[in-house]
Formats: sequence, C-alpha cells, structure tokens
Amino acid sequence: MHQLAAQWIVGLLRERAIPFQICGGLAAKGYGAERELNDIDLFVPGEHFSSVVQAGQAYISKPATRYCEEGWDLTYVQFKYEGVKVEVGNADGAQLFDAESQTWVPLNIEFDRYKTVNLLGLELPLMLKENLIRYKSVLSRPVDIDDIRAMRER
Repeated sequence: MHQLAAQWIVGLLRERAIPFQICGGLAAKGYGAERELNDIDLFVPGEHFSSVVQAGQAYISKPATRYCEEGWDLTYVQFKYEGVKVEVGNADGAQLFDAESQTWVPLNIEFDRYKTVNLLGLELPLMLKENLIRYKSVLSRPVDIDDIRAMRER
C-alpha cells in the first residue's frame, strides 16, 4: 500500500514540476532503517504548497493548516491514499522543538541538496542523511532514536 501511495503523491508532484524532499521514516529507510513505515512524509517549497493541497483535495484527511504537535510547528496537509497517510509539509517557517534546549529551532529544507534513492519502486529525493539525523536528534522521540541508530549502523 505504501508503494501505491508513494506513486500517487510523486506522480501528482512531478506532473506539476513541484520540487519535494522525502523525510521521516521513508527517508530513514533509504539510509538503512528497517522499521515498519507509519506514513509518508515530505516537504515542498511554500510557494507550491497550496497547489499540492488543491491537487490532492479528494484525499484530504487532515486539512492544511498550522499544527503544533509532537515536537513540530509547521503547516501541513495530510492525505489518505489507499489507507496510507501522506503528510506534505510547507517548508516555509517549519520548526522543531529541541528536546535538549527546550526551544523551537528552524527546520531548513534545502531543496537543491538531496540524495536520490530507489525506494518503493521510485527514484526519490531524500533529505541528506546528516540533515535527517540532525532533525531526528533534535526531536529525540523513541522512533527517531531508533532511526538514527539504524542509519549510523549502516
């Protein structure tokens, strides 16, 4: 099912020439993590966010708005495609809660810096490993710590 959801969102983005970057568990998988995927997480530049929301309208399961939850403060939309959650974040103004310093820190997505990896039958632009490890270290949730350990072991 994750493969179908990935094909759907990637197709939607590529046919509109919208740059994107895979993060979260799927990106961690591309760097060696083997845990079960919960969802598909990715970011798009702010200027393309509303067109993504519009294009995926039929599959919205959580409306596009600013959310502050689980260590994240960002605008995102959640789609549900074939039972799989696909969360698309607006990269503009996204912040993470740094568990150690107890402060919000900016999450800077560099759309021109990524690693292309074949995952779920698709060539996907992944957030660079060091950036993924950095943001997962800041969040420090159990799932992030597991992902970091798996990525470093590989």
